[in-house]
Amino acid sequence: MTLVPILILAALLFSLGVYGLLARRNAVLVLLAIELMLNAVNINLIAFEAMIRDSLATGQVFAIFIITVAAAEVGIGLAIVLLIFRNRATANVDEFNLMKW
Repeated sequence: MTLVPILILAALLFSLGVYGLLARRNAVLVLLAIELMLNAVNINLIAFEAMIRDSLATGQVFAIFIITVAAAEVGIGLAIVLLIFRNRATANVDEFNLMKW
């Protein structure tokens, strides 16, 4: 099996994630866009690991690590968004000015 279709899929997912990160103003959708980009990285890691086939399964280990970090990121991110939404009644990232003077 060739690696090109998998890389194209990963590039498409990563591009969609970048577009969502830059174009969306809702904080939850921004978190979802970041998840798309992380999943694109996971696809690349697994594809290259399947092509190289080393005995350490480095690509799979890194993919599991990224999935773990992504789960923690979403949990913390959604908690922050929920807290801000309760206080400000909006999830628009343009209106988040809590850290400004």
